Amino acid sequence: MDIREKTINTIRTLSADMVQKANSGHPGAPMGMAPMAYAVWAQAMNHNPANPNWVNRDRFVLSAGHASALIYSLLHLFGYGLPMEELKAFRQWGSKTPGHPEYGHTVGVETTTGPLGQGIANAVGFAIAETMLAGKFNRDGFPMIDHYTYCFCGDGCMMEGISSEAASLAGTLKLGKLILLYDDNEISIEGDTAIAFREDVGARFAAYGWHVVKLADGNDPDAILNAVEAAKADERPSLIVVPTTIGFGCSAKAGTAGAHGEPLGDENVKATKECLGMPAEDFCVLPEVYEHLKTVAARGAQTENEWNALFARYQNAYADLAAEWDTWFSKELPVDVAKSKDFWEFPASMATRNTSYTIINRLAAIVPNLVGGSADLAPSTKTLIKDGGDYSAENRAGRNLHFGVREHAMAAISNGIAIHGGLRVYCATFFVFSDYMKNAMRLSAMMKAPVTYVLTHDSIGVGEDGPTHQPIEHLAGLRAIPGMTVFRPADGPETAAGWLTALTIGGPVCLVLTRQNLKLQKGSGEIAEKGGYILSDSKKETPQLLLMGSGSEVEPLMEAQEMLWSKGVDARVISMPSMELFERQPEAYKDSVMPRSVRKRIAMEAGSSMPWYRYVGLDGATVCLDRFGASAPGGILFREFGLTAEHAAETAEKLMKA
Repeated sequence: MDIREKTINTIRTLSADMVQKANSGHPGAPMGMAPMAYAVWAQAMNHNPANPNWVNRDRFVLSAGHASALIYSLLHLFGYGLPMEELKAFRQWGSKTPGHPEYGHTVGVETTTGPLGQGIANAVGFAIAETMLAGKFNRDGFPMIDHYTYCFCGDGCMMEGISSEAASLAGTLKLGKLILLYDDNEISIEGDTAIAFREDVGARFAAYGWHVVKLADGNDPDAILNAVEAAKADERPSLIVVPTTIGFGCSAKAGTAGAHGEPLGDENVKATKECLGMPAEDFCVLPEVYEHLKTVAARGAQTENEWNALFARYQNAYADLAAEWDTWFSKELPVDVAKSKDFWEFPASMATRNTSYTIINRLAAIVPNLVGGSADLAPSTKTLIKDGGDYSAENRAGRNLHFGVREHAMAAISNGIAIHGGLRVYCATFFVFSDYMKNAMRLSAMMKAPVTYVLTHDSIGVGEDGPTHQPIEHLAGLRAIPGMTVFRPADGPETAAGWLTALTIGGPVCLVLTRQNLKLQKGSGEIAEKGGYILSDSKKETPQLLLMGSGSEVEPLMEAQEMLWSKGVDARVISMPSMELFERQPEAYKDSVMPRSVRKRIAMEAGSSMPWYRYVGLDGATVCLDRFGASAPGGILFREFGLTAEHAAETAEKLMKA
């Protein structure tokens, strides 16, 4: 047995041992993909385990995240600092080896995967980022950004619709440094994939414009490496179809669904090790395997050293570009936009989607790495960067991304762009279509990926398009995602505060914006970054009643306050663009805005009432919308559903008498 075969079999047995010890997990895919992993990690991929954050490293994405034992075996063997104790603690509390790979939790994991197909779209995002940065910084003789993205996926990934969305776009964009290796083991949880999946995947990808190679033997690392080299020589993204045996070995579960999502069992692990010629003891790594992979790691370190030397020469030859490099890869904004008076100035009446457009273009002039686009809705979401150019296969310098009608892939691709580094990304669609993006948005929050979601047409104000296009439960749904900041501004300055939050908070932000015009509110502005604040105070130090709301409902609340004052009810208006930001404020501040002694409270919002009960309490009331909308002009809908100043005031009067 040569050293390559020993290494491949070590990957297999470590993976089987992890799942067996945990009595939980997926041993089959890692065992089948081990030759793929060796060919890529040991022979094809440029990476330096001593510096997992090297800017020009090749990226590796395990889209089939359930096969996490594979990547943990690789990270341990290649010297990424993941100790054997962590492999033995696979799937256990507090370990660095959770059931699915988690970005930011385990060194060397490039993105969180598990929901099938997400990783493919993340990989497309990595590849897009590589081309955009290369287009900006590379010069003749100085390929400072020049790396590949490798993605391993399985049958489940290929069945999910997101993979089709992402692959179609990747083919259109000719992302030639994207290499997808397909673990074609023809087994899913329910058995043979023939029961639900008989298509020719290679033909599908060829139709997308991909370079496709179908291998005869998934256990031949030389054939896999040759296919990778052929992929690198093609300008198109590449799919390498690798036929494998799930749970490879001589156990009774090899090649069956039994190897997919459950331990092999002690006897089957023993039989597998005997068949592969491996030591019987658990978690065994032969010394020669460690030594072999040290040479691979040393080669990676040398590759980075050569790049560092090239970058030093680049700094001398292109000092201005090198200075821009520092700006692009910094987490700080190049200027303090909050100090600019112009940043906060807007017309007396404007839809917040239009305000956002103004802000995007103000920011684009001073934040050179701001890029983004929409799911074929830029004219409606108002998200085009003027004179920014259209990113395409022919123009890598374009700042406007066109995702097509692919909302799910758009969000997951944006995650990839964001965590790649070097770019600030936003994506946009109608708010109601955030349903399509939910899973990717949830992963944005898990990874703290700084993606800005521009979500327009935020309520029944959409009007005649009717209930299919009028979001109701969506604010509640997004607010329920831990780590997601939802920001629904009431006017121009609040929208500016939302954008400033999005660019500085270090995680995903949803900007929820109107189609209809909203009045400029006196007193709004940078204070909106606190999430909630007193927009119009009561006449006395302690109000009798609190009126609170967000977005388009703040305006009628201001009118309701005037009505109540005329009837002797001393009300305070609180604008609440972001509950998440408000909850992060000190208790003293929150109590100054919402005194605990004031129990008469009304919340008004054109959406589900559910999120507001934390603020109105048992003695308060809501003026919200807990039913679907209707097809009619927006103004009529607001009137018919009672989202008016008059109804808010009537509700307040009843509450005061209660």
